[in-house]
Amino acid sequence: MTARLTPYRFSLDLQLFSQEKTESATPKKRQEAREKGQVAKSQELPGAFILLFVFMSFYMIGPYYKSRILAMFGDLFEDWLTLDLTMGNVMSLFTQLMYEMLMMLAPIFAIALLVALLGNYVQVGILFTGDPLKMKFSKLSPIQGFKNIFAMRTVVEFIKNILKLVVIGLVVFMTLKSQWGRIIQLDTLPVEYVLGFTGGIALKLGIEIGVILVVLALGDYFYKKYEYEKGLRMSKQDIKDEFKKTEGNPLIKGRIRERQRKMALQRMMQDVPKADVIITNPTHFAVALKYDASKMEAPVVLAKGMDHVALRIRETAKEHGVITMENKPLARALYDRSEIGDSIPSDLFQAVAEVLAYVYKLKGRVKSS
Repeated sequence: MTARLTPYRFSLDLQLFSQEKTESATPKKRQEAREKGQVAKSQELPGAFILLFVFMSFYMIGPYYKSRILAMFGDLFEDWLTLDLTMGNVMSLFTQLMYEMLMMLAPIFAIALLVALLGNYVQVGILFTGDPLKMKFSKLSPIQGFKNIFAMRTVVEFIKNILKLVVIGLVVFMTLKSQWGRIIQLDTLPVEYVLGFTGGIALKLGIEIGVILVVLALGDYFYKKYEYEKGLRMSKQDIKDEFKKTEGNPLIKGRIRERQRKMALQRMMQDVPKADVIITNPTHFAVALKYDASKMEAPVVLAKGMDHVALRIRETAKEHGVITMENKPLARALYDRSEIGDSIPSDLFQAVAEVLAYVYKLKGRVKSS
């Protein structure tokens, strides 16, 4: 038994196909999404880079941190603890400690701020929008919240967080295991060595974890970018509808252009009776010229046309007694090189002047030089 595709089923399939979101988003839709704050962005990328660069800064400006720590604790144990316990001394001690802590943390704050700004700029550029801050009651819907719990995005975030914990845990375990022999001997070593050893391991772990988080954050960014592009996809019908909204319905625009052409032709035909002469090809082209020595520096083209329009110009001229002159080269040159309302080209002055002189002679007028 052979299945037959009915016209209804065929049209339904075409409609469903046109609604499939298979096309890349248009620049207009991308701009609208950006204005709403919908961009491809990973919240974890700046944080991962901040952690990495902060720990790397300990390598680069470690002596600065060391000098600040020694200065803070040196003043505390050598000077302040020997002073009398008074309100003034306590306030001075507190002020000095706050200053030393701020000076010690200032590079970390500067690095964190700079990396955060650069991380966001690289991802989305400069973007200021208050749309994400608007109150949307749809976010309070229990049904929508329940759907979000079991959404694919939530599952991916859960798997990603588990993966981070497992990888970081393995790195910490492997690092401590490799140093386990030295760790169990720390109780027999000087305090200075213990502090240096502990700081070295912490610094190494910080950089390794920072690198791992950066790699995972880059993967998260590319996944967010994929989801963003997927969410912006449009169907063929969406693109057509957007084109109609921005450019207008092509059928309506065609009708408007046709009406504009008719109105322009009507205005042009109304100027034909004002012409001094109609220069023809004789059938293909017709150009209506007007010259008023008191107002014009050169003859002006009032109307021009070819074929059917040329015939209408000749008929209108005949009805109103406008003289028609046949001059094939001049008619073609005027049609090709001049526009309605413009003066004729300068190199055609002589030829047009001869035609006008003949026309004025026919009318019983002689144009003064």
